Amino acid sequence: MPRRTPHDALDEVRTPRRMNGFLKTASVCVLIAGLLSPFSQAVAVDAAPKAAAGDYCGGQCSDILPPGENGNATLAQILLNQGFGTQPGHAEDQLGPYANLAKGYPALTDDKINTFFNDASFGVPAGQVASTEKPAGRGDVTIVRDKKSGVPHITGTTRYGTEFGAGYAAAEDRLWLMDVFRHVGRGQLTSFAGGAPANQGLEQQFYRNAPYTEADLQAQIDSAVARAGDRGRQTLDDVNAYLAGINAYIDAADPGRYFPGEYVLTGHKDAITNSGTIDHFKVTDLVALASVVGSLFGSGGGGEVNNALSLLAAQAKYGVQEGTKVWESFRERNDPEAVLTLHDGQSFPYAAKPASPKGQALPDAGSVTAEPLVYDRTGSAATGAAKSATGTAQKSTLSSARRGMSNALVVSGAHTASGHPVAVFGPQTGYFAPQLLLLQEIQGPGISARGASFAGLSMYVELGRGQDYSWSATTSGQDIIDTYAVELCQDDHHYLFHGVCTAMDQVQQANSWKPTVADGTAAGSYTMRVWRTKYGPVQYRATVGGKKVAYTTLRSSYLHEADSIIGFQMLNDPDFVKGPADFQKAAQHINFTFNWFYADSQHTAYYNSGDNPVRASGVDAEFPVWAQPAYEWQGWDAAANTATYTPASAHPNSIDQDYYISWNNKQAEDYAAAPWGEGSVHRGNLLEDRVKKLVAAGGVTRSALTKAMADAALADLRAEDVLPKLLKVIDSSAVTDPAAAAAVAKLRTWVAAGAQRTETSAGSKTYANADAIRILDAWWPLLVKAEFQPGMGDDLYNAVGANLPIDEAPSAGHGPTGSHAGSAFQYGWWSYVDKDIRSVLGESVQGPLARAYCGNGDLNACRDSLIGTLKQAAALTAAQVYPGDDQCSAGDQWCADSIVQRALGGIKHGKISWQNRPTFQQVVEYTSHR
Repeated sequence: MPRRTPHDALDEVRTPRRMNGFLKTASVCVLIAGLLSPFSQAVAVDAAPKAAAGDYCGGQCSDILPPGENGNATLAQILLNQGFGTQPGHAEDQLGPYANLAKGYPALTDDKINTFFNDASFGVPAGQVASTEKPAGRGDVTIVRDKKSGVPHITGTTRYGTEFGAGYAAAEDRLWLMDVFRHVGRGQLTSFAGGAPANQGLEQQFYRNAPYTEADLQAQIDSAVARAGDRGRQTLDDVNAYLAGINAYIDAADPGRYFPGEYVLTGHKDAITNSGTIDHFKVTDLVALASVVGSLFGSGGGGEVNNALSLLAAQAKYGVQEGTKVWESFRERNDPEAVLTLHDGQSFPYAAKPASPKGQALPDAGSVTAEPLVYDRTGSAATGAAKSATGTAQKSTLSSARRGMSNALVVSGAHTASGHPVAVFGPQTGYFAPQLLLLQEIQGPGISARGASFAGLSMYVELGRGQDYSWSATTSGQDIIDTYAVELCQDDHHYLFHGVCTAMDQVQQANSWKPTVADGTAAGSYTMRVWRTKYGPVQYRATVGGKKVAYTTLRSSYLHEADSIIGFQMLNDPDFVKGPADFQKAAQHINFTFNWFYADSQHTAYYNSGDNPVRASGVDAEFPVWAQPAYEWQGWDAAANTATYTPASAHPNSIDQDYYISWNNKQAEDYAAAPWGEGSVHRGNLLEDRVKKLVAAGGVTRSALTKAMADAALADLRAEDVLPKLLKVIDSSAVTDPAAAAAVAKLRTWVAAGAQRTETSAGSKTYANADAIRILDAWWPLLVKAEFQPGMGDDLYNAVGANLPIDEAPSAGHGPTGSHAGSAFQYGWWSYVDKDIRSVLGESVQGPLARAYCGNGDLNACRDSLIGTLKQAAALTAAQVYPGDDQCSAGDQWCADSIVQRALGGIKHGKISWQNRPTFQQVVEYTSHR
């Protein structure tokens, strides 16, 4: 049996993907006959174009978001897609242009950019209006959709009408997805969408991090509104209007029978009688949605227990002093060779190693156990597959923080051909059908923007453009999560809080399911149960110095997922953002951990957002600390989970640097991040090297910067930045073994050709230099193990591997979206290999590892190890290197790397060739300013 693709996080949602086993072609035809024509959504077509609002981009703003804008499909459309492969209108018309850039970028010129992107100008040109509608018959808002992509252009004459239209359009395009994720955010996915083991794992992963009650969700919006004054009150009005628009669409689509067909396939609606309900949305649903987004992309930190375990392993191997030195060298907290977003020598100290750490609560050896989450399993919840999903979810939630994705390339006007800044940027949010994001333009009183928003949170554009400026973000990962050791008292569910034995708060969610057409998983049920303390949810149990403790995790955004809405409101307001300083002020109101980038016709800017807690003096953010007043965040209010935060000036920030790059790399000198792996080789180097070269030459254009991004998107980081050094060791003497010599020749040819994973020609589904790619994919894990395990020993090697995975090739299951997700080469041991090999070669290394590992520091022994593992790798067949999964047959290299739009609904799409680039992406160059 071929192995199944490893899955994680959003990739795990299972809805109608399994339908083919239940629906044969004949039955599809019968069902379609009864469902097609009688019920369809009436939309008026108006040939008159919508007048564009103030647009200062001069036709030079572009964007793209695959697979397509339309993420809703009726039951008939789903059945046609499943049976015959037909696509609903605008369901995948952005997928082809997006995919084609991989082979089309070498010939790219400015006038060809919109061959691969949408024109992101405001308004709809004459002759390009596909439809207009007045949602719910309102006279104060119009939704115009364009012919090319079906993007909604929402224009309101009142603020309420504008936001009503935004909600209505969101429901038209993503109602099912929004419903799925409001249930994910509450830990109720299995009861709603089915009990597949993957669904179980997903809801467990999020519930463990954000075990909120309905009162908690409501309190978040109340608190955010109250603290923000007039803007807060406006936000609540906007949210209520947005919800009214969503619910108006539900009220129209339900009796009209043009609601998403997944409601029928999952048993919520009856295809014949139309019985059943689609529940209205409410304010707390949006907070639940925000908690999912924040957890996935904007909450850096965690992993302190894993850090402690790897430190203890290092100390056990080498002794306390030497072991600590070894651990610090692998941690690379402030590596002098790390690529930086702010490269002008600015220093922003945060979460640095204290000279004399205080309050550390390291566990006793062998005492750590993860806190159980799932209880009272029945039926299919008690199967081995279900328990395995629980283990995977637990490992993903509790391991060291490895969030990321998204990139940005921004060049100041001083280095462009036009004298205006150029930017190519966007978030990597994975690939789904429908996509997590949606495109829209919103024009109304106090709002003027176009871009992408997360479905169900699209009352404002979250990443996009205003009248004369654009903005985007990448995940930053600075540490806003700490682990506390709470001392137990009385029993396992009481703890000491400020000297008082205090009961933990138990919250739970009971879920049950039964088979449906979409998910045939047998009936089952379980209860998720979390114990909460004032220091956050319990994640582990252990002993520290013989005392029983619970390890809890506290993040600054816990109970505050709604707070960031104020910052997004500001970014959409043309009267607020008039330049880079205003942009930075808006970003300061976003408490999620992101790197924000800005470009207008005159300036560029950067700001790192997040509520960075000010820690007590002497606390090391890398490790658990005692839950005692002396080690709490400064100014911490336990009831509200607020604290004193570092001021805006202490966050990495900049205006008009010559260029900015970000691919989730280190922000600035002395600014520590939670994830491991910010060393001498990082995928950010792929952008840095290319953009630095462009800037040095001068005359940068939109197409040149897009080509730099696209070129990096096909690069194999290991091959470009590490393989030449490995070959240098091998070439230190003649290679006489024929098998090794043949492998070296193939690798050298690939490096000379650019070290890319690219097709021989567009659509060939075969890689150029396929053998060399296969060899490196097989060699990397073998060479890393042979290089480091003998010197580190099994325990330390495995412990560091839990902090930082060895590899993240495109075909490996990794990251928050699993395999076939595009994003690759973010986390791996490439810096360790690079530094170690350079040390063995006798080259200069800043911030070296504490010891030499390859061949124990001997060049000849290191070379023997590399050649031995290279021969072993070269002998492996493609079927062994790429063993197949639920998408690909064994040995299909191209398919193993390919990007799949993971089905979160009933519509399927074809695979596209691998690219490592943002999912939503903008290319912008403004020609003038207000």
